[in-house]
Amino acid sequence: MILNTITKTLTLLFICIISHSYAQKMDTIYLEKLLQNHPDLFQNILNHPSKNEVQILYTQIDRDKNNTPHFRSYSYRLNPNWYFYPASTVKLPTAILALEKINELHIPGLTKDTPLRIDSAFEKQTTVTKDTSARNGLPSVAQYIKKILLTSDNDAQNRLFEFIGRAELNSKLKKYGTLNSRIVNRLAIGDKGIWAKHTNPITFYQDGKTIYQQPAQFDPNDYTIELKNTTQGKGYMNDKEEIIYEPWSFEGLNVFALEDQQLIMKKLLFPEVFESKQRFKLKKEDYAFIYDYMSRYPFESDYPKYDTAEFWPTYSKLLFYGRDKEATINPNIRVFNKYGDSYGYNIDNAYIVDFENGIEFLLAVVVQSNENGIYNDGIYEYETVTYPFLKNIGQVIYQEELKRVKKFKPDLSKFDFRK
Repeated sequence: MILNTITKTLTLLFICIISHSYAQKMDTIYLEKLLQNHPDLFQNILNHPSKNEVQILYTQIDRDKNNTPHFRSYSYRLNPNWYFYPASTVKLPTAILALEKINELHIPGLTKDTPLRIDSAFEKQTTVTKDTSARNGLPSVAQYIKKILLTSDNDAQNRLFEFIGRAELNSKLKKYGTLNSRIVNRLAIGDKGIWAKHTNPITFYQDGKTIYQQPAQFDPNDYTIELKNTTQGKGYMNDKEEIIYEPWSFEGLNVFALEDQQLIMKKLLFPEVFESKQRFKLKKEDYAFIYDYMSRYPFESDYPKYDTAEFWPTYSKLLFYGRDKEATINPNIRVFNKYGDSYGYNIDNAYIVDFENGIEFLLAVVVQSNENGIYNDGIYEYETVTYPFLKNIGQVIYQEELKRVKKFKPDLSKFDFRK
């Protein structure tokens, strides 16, 4: 017994040492040199990298003869303890875990398409009985996921947050290895404190018959994470549109470290490279559903249907097109991503594929611009600083990928949902 215990302890220690060594091998030079080689595009950011809160994680993918992916990562200023507001990037794990919860419930008749009703049971909670964006006019997990992936709908995120439940959502984040992250608030409704800890009762039904009822839930946990940079700026605008000249605090809000974001993307796209217990509990059709809608442009959807003036083709593809309304879409390229923008932060977590040239790579980037130092006033330099930076870094790395020689051309057919 003692010998077995010692053996297990030494094995775990060996794994920790190897893991630590592997983590230390991440290249931190390549990306900085790449930025320096394009001063016309990046010099302003390079002059003030801490001011603009820049972090970059780029991962090359090489396939072996069996088409199994192998990864090599490069970083720039990557720091899981340096806070940035993750905004809508938290919606990707929420969408994944909503599908997982349906699968784990094992209830006959309960699918992602089953209509649902959301009731209220606590102060500030709101109800949902209809969804005019759906073909049948009814809300469902599938419809919420579509709206999250196509145009980053906030209400859709909040409703899936309520379905999963805050405690289960954060337990699953830890289970799947995102050790520097938490999702503890609904978005865009000022959800903090005690209100964030209560989630609504939900009923799934079909043809007037109740299939599953979930009672209101309360999560007492706070999910404390040691972070730097949670207090920023010189002031903020309050609910009365008054400027309060005190630093803005991000304490108690969502956290989604960049490395954790890319880890979730890897597990979603390449489950075969992870042990079964570390894979999401998704069905083959679940993966295909997410891949399809994560790579679509808004105009490629009928339910929901989007106004192309408000949601132009490249609206959400920041790391390759920025927010360029006049961008020419390359028909051979698809961007599988989840972006976020709020409080001057732009973040994009992407897998970029060129089917014609056999190119694939992972890229996650955060950048911020808030020149006046005032938060919540809606005055940020997205158009002049952050959107161009994201577009340029995606394009520059794509050009580098075009030069890379690969021993085996990847079979990317499982990601090809082009119409």
